[in-house]
Formats: sequence, structure tokens, C-alpha cells
Amino acid sequence: MIDPKHLDDLARKLGGQLPAGLQVLKEDFERNLRAGLSAALERMDLVTREEFEVQRAVLLRTRERLEALEGRVAELERAAGLTPPGEEQARAAP
Repeated sequence: MIDPKHLDDLARKLGGQLPAGLQVLKEDFERNLRAGLSAALERMDLVTREEFEVQRAVLLRTRERLEALEGRVAELERAAGLTPPGEEQARAAP
């Protein structure tokens, strides 16, 4: 789910910010930080960009189909001489 390379880069950058006296602990710090970040991100139950984009496309198609169906229903109601509730008020407004 989370790219380990990104975690490694982040841990390396943060490890590089350690004061000179703590550079000896750098590898241990990076390893522990990487493990901690990974665990925290896993608990967040995040989705990948690919999963997000798939769901976004599904939602877009669903929205388009809903709008098309709403248009068809409105046409059928007009053809049948029916007016949906509230439409008369919407037409009477400005």
C-alpha cells in the first residue's frame, strides 16, 4: 500500500537532521522511524492512488447515469402531462 521507498527517503532525511553527536545512532533511528511511520500509516487504513482513481471513475459514471435517468424521467413526465412535486414552484420562481 505505502511505497517503502518513500518511507526510506523520509527516514533518511530526518536522520540527516540529527545533531553530530547522535550521528552514531543514525541507522538505528532511521530503522525505528521507518517502522513507526509504516505502522502509523497502516493503521490509518489509507487507499492507494490507483484505488482512489478507480472509485472516482465509478462515481463519475454513476453521476452521469443518474443525470441521464433524471432527464428521461422528466421527459416522460412532461409527455404524460405530469409535473413532479415542487417543479411548479420552481418554474414560478424568478
